Order: sequence, then C-alpha cells, then structure tokens
Amino acid sequence: MSYRIPQQPTSLEELARRQQNVVTASQLRARGVPARLVSEHCRQGGPWQRLLPRVYLLQEGPPTPEQRMWAALLYAAQNGRAEGGRERAVITGAAALALYGFVSMPRLPAVLGVEVLVPRQRRLRDAGQVRIRRTERELEAREVHGLACAPVARAVADAIREWSEQGAFETGRVGPGLLRAVLREALERPGGCGAAELLAELSEADLLAEPRVRAAVDELLAAQRESALSSLMELALERGLPLPLPGPELRMRGGTYIAVPDLFWPEAAVAVEVDSELRCVSEGEAAWVRAGQHRMEYLGVRVVYVGSSRLAAERDAVGGELAAAHRLGGEDVVELVVTER
Repeated sequence: MSYRIPQQPTSLEELARRQQNVVTASQLRARGVPARLVSEHCRQGGPWQRLLPRVYLLQEGPPTPEQRMWAALLYAAQNGRAEGGRERAVITGAAALALYGFVSMPRLPAVLGVEVLVPRQRRLRDAGQVRIRRTERELEAREVHGLACAPVARAVADAIREWSEQGAFETGRVGPGLLRAVLREALERPGGCGAAELLAELSEADLLAEPRVRAAVDELLAAQRESALSSLMELALERGLPLPLPGPELRMRGGTYIAVPDLFWPEAAVAVEVDSELRCVSEGEAAWVRAGQHRMEYLGVRVVYVGSSRLAAERDAVGGELAAAHRLGGEDVVELVVTER
C-alpha cells in the first residue's frame, strides 16, 4: 500500500470523512471551493484552520494526534500539480512505530514530531513539526489506521537514526533499555519483521557503526540464537535423536582448524548452523563463519542450516530435516578431532 492523493475527486464530505477532516488546497480546488472562501474560513474565529502549508483542518479546535499524522502525510504527498500526479509519501520513524502500536514507544498523543519519507527528487522542506527524510529507494508502505507507514524495519531504523542525529544516546534521553526493547518488539510482535530485514535496514542507515546500536543488536541476536539452540535440543529429544554437542571445536587429525558449529553429532558427522547469516554483524566476521561452513562441507560433514524464525513457524518440518540428516550422515568424512568447549 502506498499513499497517493485520490485521482477521482469524491465529494468534499466523503473526502473529509476519509481523511479525518484534513484536506489540501488542491483537493478543495478540485471540488470547486475557491481560494477566497478558504481564506475566509481560516480567519480567526472561522470554522476551518490551516495546519501546514496548503493543508487545512475543516473544523474548530485543536487537531487530534491522528489528524496531525494526516496533515503531515498530505503535506508531503502534495507537490502543486493535479491530484493524479501526486508523489507518494509514507510516515516513518517514531510516529510510524506509535501508529503500529509499539508498547515500547510513547503513545501517539506524546509523539510531536512526524517524520515522513519521500523520494529523493522531491523539493520539499520541513514544516512545523513535520520532518522530511528523502530516500533513493522505491517507497514501500503498510496501511495503518488508514495512513501509509513505512514497513516496521525501515521505521525502526529511521527512529534510531533520528535519535542518533539528535544526540539522544549521549544525553541519556534514549537509554540502552529502550533501544533493546524497540529492536526486540520489531522482531517479536505479530506483523513485525525478520532479523535479516532489520539488520539490512540498520546497515543501510550506517547505524551498526554506532556502539550502542551494535551492542543492542549483538545482545538481541545472541538471545535469539540461544533460544533457537535450546529449542533444537528439545526437538532432537522429541525425534529420538541423541543430544548433539553444543559448539564443539572441529579440527583435522594434524591440528588444522575447521570450524565451531552450533551443534554437532559426531557419530553421524552432521552439523547444525543457526541463523548463520545473522551471527555476525561485520563482513569480516561473516566471512570467517562462512569459511568454516565451507570447510565442513568440503570435508564431508553434512551441514543443516536453520533459521530461528523458520524454527518457530515450521517446527515439525525442521524436526524432520534434522532426523533425515542424522539418518543419512556425512559423506566420505575425513577423520576429525572433536573437542567439547
């Protein structure tokens, strides 16, 4: 879902109902409302009010938090052309997380600034409490309460980037507890995101170089892996398999290092790697892990790759794969020295 100002003009009443009484100047013009009448209605004591440049609230009294979100989105979506040519825009950052209902974030009434994501070529300035963030990537959006929001992973990355740019980590306004809670909720809440997607967004925003963010990500991934490993051990028992060795060191008879798999059945020469693509944040660490996996496969060890998200969603299927791998075992395995750690 992406937000575009409607192409086919509906009645002003229907439009106001759909957009919670927030409309743009061009929407009013397309419905035959002259600029003179808009100016008169927006005078002090009038029935309407101007919220942002060319964005109006068709009622008296202060706007609700939802109406402020509509105003921000409509302001960013308009570009002064006819309605059919509107550029897209999506709410992102803390405002989007509040709309998603993140319990770790302040509730919507407490969110004052609204960050809106627009295509890079848009000529648009910040206005009021609306902050414009540009992107070269194609916009993606999810509909939340009728509003277009960035996907969870992108919204989380933009919220953390905003905190970093504002110095919120240094001042203590955002502590490690809140940072960990937001990251954890993104991965665990229904309709959230996967760890790979979240890592990709954080990496794209250059946030993994921030020590606090890196520490929170490492801690979260470690906890996720520990939980997955515990579940795999239970699954092995349920399938009647012997318990695998957790994290043994594998070497060749001459002492050459091979790898340290997450789990290993020495009697079957079967290794299990959990979230192998997420184990390391830096490319150097990831290359080291991949090299070990390649060495195991080259030497005949059967390697089973398991993702924690798939383990949670398809537990029986993963159990069947483990049982089949243990039954088949490795192929032409060289003699290994296995050291428990």
